Amino acid sequence: MNEPGRARRVVITGMGVITALGSDLDSFWDGLLAGRSGIGPITHFDASRLACRIAGEVTAFDPEDFMPSKEARRMSRCSQMGMAASMLAAADAGLATPLANSEEVGVYVGTAVGGVDRLDEGIQNFRSNGAGRVNPFSAPSVLPNMPAFHITHQFGALGPNSTITTACAAGTQVIGEAADVIRARRANVIIAGGTESVITDFAIAAFLAMRALPTGFNDDPQHASRPFDSRREGFVLSEGAAFLILEDYEHACARGAPHMYAEVAGFASSSDAYHVAAPDPTAGGAIRTMKWALQSAELEPHQVDYINAHGTGTPANDAVETLAIKRTFSEHAYDIPISSTKSMLGHPLGASGAIEAVACALTIQRGMIHPTTNHELPDPECDLDYVPGRPREADVKIALSNSFGLGGQNACLVLKRVDDGCSSH
Repeated sequence: MNEPGRARRVVITGMGVITALGSDLDSFWDGLLAGRSGIGPITHFDASRLACRIAGEVTAFDPEDFMPSKEARRMSRCSQMGMAASMLAAADAGLATPLANSEEVGVYVGTAVGGVDRLDEGIQNFRSNGAGRVNPFSAPSVLPNMPAFHITHQFGALGPNSTITTACAAGTQVIGEAADVIRARRANVIIAGGTESVITDFAIAAFLAMRALPTGFNDDPQHASRPFDSRREGFVLSEGAAFLILEDYEHACARGAPHMYAEVAGFASSSDAYHVAAPDPTAGGAIRTMKWALQSAELEPHQVDYINAHGTGTPANDAVETLAIKRTFSEHAYDIPISSTKSMLGHPLGASGAIEAVACALTIQRGMIHPTTNHELPDPECDLDYVPGRPREADVKIALSNSFGLGGQNACLVLKRVDDGCSSH
C-alpha cells in the first residue's frame, strides 16, 4: 500500500475519444493502424473562397447521444465533444456514478481557445440582428473553462479543477499536471483531457495568413498531412477530444478497475522564450522538456522504446523536433521508432496531446506502433525512423509523447507499462 512518504503511482484506467477516425477506442486505433486519413473537404462552412479547403472534421458525432438536446444547444462544440469523451472514459474505467467520494475526484481540461464557434455565432447574430437577439448563453459558452464546468456538473466532481490553455501543448500538459495533483495526495481520481473545435472560416484564414496550412492538396486531402516528408506544406486544422481517467494505483486496485492501460511515469513543461509562433531553431526548449520529463520518470534516454512526435507537418516544426530528438537521445535517436498521429488526424490544437496520449497508452497495451502516413519522400533534415507507411509490432515499455505550442509552450509526457498486477499489493 502507499506509505505516507512514498510517491504515489498514477495509472490510466479509462479512455474515451471523439475523433475524425472514430468515437470509440477500437475504431480510432484500427484507423491509426490502417493508416487511414480523417482529413476531407470542409463541410462546417463554405470554404470556396479560401486557399485551404480541407480539415479533419468529426463527421459522425451527435451530441444528443450523450446529453439532452436542450443542454447541447447551450454548449459550444468543444464542450459537447469534451463531455462526450469524458463520459466514454468514465464508462471504460468502470467509474461508478454518482461518485462515492466526489471531493476526491477532480477535472482537468486542456484547450487552446475554447468555444470559438459560439463566439463567432454570437458576434454575427448581434451585428445582424441587434442586442435584443443575443443568446444569454453566448458569453458563458465561449469561456475556455466551460468544458470543465460541464464535466464537473455531469459527474458531480468536487475535487481539484483546472483549465490549461497552453495552445497546442495543452492536451499533454493537462495530463502531466493532473498526475502531479494525484501524487501530491490532493485527489485520488482526475478526469483529464483535451478538447477543441475551431474549424471556422476565420481560423482557416488566420492560419493561412501565417502560412501554416497546406494549399496544394485541396483535391487530395488524405495526402495533405505529411509530417517529416519533404513535400510537407503545413498542418491540417482538425477537431476532436480525448479524456483519460487518471487514478492512484492503490485506489484503482482497491476498487477493481477493469483496465490499467499505462502508468504516467513522468512529465515536464518549459518555454522557448523565443518567438510568438516559430520554434527556437536550436531546439533548446524541446530538449529541456524531454530531458526533464525523463528525469522526473527516473529514466535514461536509452530506455525509451517509442516517441509519439508532435509532428505537425510544418517545415520548421518537424526539422526542429528531429534536431531535438537527436540532441536528447544521441545515437539512440536512430534506433527509436517515431510516429505522428497528426499524419492521419490533422492537428486539433489543444486536444492533440490528449489524443496522442491515448495512442501511446494503446501502443504500450497492444504492442503495435501506428505508422506515419504520407511519409514518402525523405527530407535530409528529417532522417530518423518515422515508421513510414505500415504499422509495426513492438514491445513498448516506455513511450514519450511530445507537444509544442504557439508561444514556445513545450510539454512532454512519459508513459510506462504497468507490469505488476494488483494481486501482489
